[in-house]
Amino acid sequence: MELFLDSHFWVAIAFIVFLGVLVAAGVHRLAWKALGDAGAKVQAQLDEAESLRGEAQALLAQVKAQKEASDKLAAEMLANAKEEATRLQAEAQAKVAEQLERRGQMAERKIAQAEAQAAAEVRAAAAELAAVMAEEVLVKRLAASKSDPLIDKAIGQLAGKLQ
Repeated sequence: MELFLDSHFWVAIAFIVFLGVLVAAGVHRLAWKALGDAGAKVQAQLDEAESLRGEAQALLAQVKAQKEASDKLAAEMLANAKEEATRLQAEAQAKVAEQLERRGQMAERKIAQAEAQAAAEVRAAAAELAAVMAEEVLVKRLAASKSDPLIDKAIGQLAGKLQ
């Protein structure tokens, strides 16, 4: 009788009754169906992932082939660019030598022009100085003598004519 008074015994009985109610209600079928549906979804996802993996591998092979072709094309372009650079360098050196020669000649012409201009400016300055000095000498001489307005006017015009 003591067995019926033990709380563990009654908990076990309640658990068995609870399981019986679940079985009678068909919960086990719903659980198996839910598990089956979940398994089917997982299987469908696995199949889709396998399909995507195959597509990715095909795409990877295509990309590798394109990369190899691009590498080959880049190597050809690099070789052509090196040849072109060598040719352009030779042309540039020839043009630079020609330009240096032309610029040297232009510099010599400019120097000659500058020398001629400087000589002309020196001559003009000397002539102007001579005219100013002549004017001063004439003014002093005439100042010592009697000043005449006509002579003063002529001396003023003389300075302008000597330039």
